[in-house]
Amino acid sequence: MRTVISADEKNGKKGFNVEFAINMAHKNTVVIQQKDKDVYAAVDLAVERAKKVLRRHHDKITNYKAEELIAVEENSEGSDDEIVPMRLNSYKPVEVEDAMNELKASDRQFIVFHDMEDKFRVMYKKTDGRFGLY
Repeated sequence: MRTVISADEKNGKKGFNVEFAINMAHKNTVVIQQKDKDVYAAVDLAVERAKKVLRRHHDKITNYKAEELIAVEENSEGSDDEIVPMRLNSYKPVEVEDAMNELKASDRQFIVFHDMEDKFRVMYKKTDGRFGLY
């Protein structure tokens, strides 16, 4: 991070300029400029703006990482079980009958969807050939 504090005078008025240049990995340099009559106020305002920029960048990175699909392997009692997170194909509401037809046509054991009332639902195949719905 590079900081430059300068004083200037225009039309007989004194003022201070504070400039922060923040270099972030895999991102362009962020430049924050703040002007004020008081040098301490200018620094405080620039620091608050820098905090806001860095917080947004941090939130963006952590949300992206949370949404990435990462396969997790768990070992229990000598057997290898694999948990693979999946995204929903569509976040649009689906009729229960349409979900059942899609499950019948596939070789999957269950389907996760949002119904027309925007409830998060799970439909699954039972061993007797019927369907269950949560």
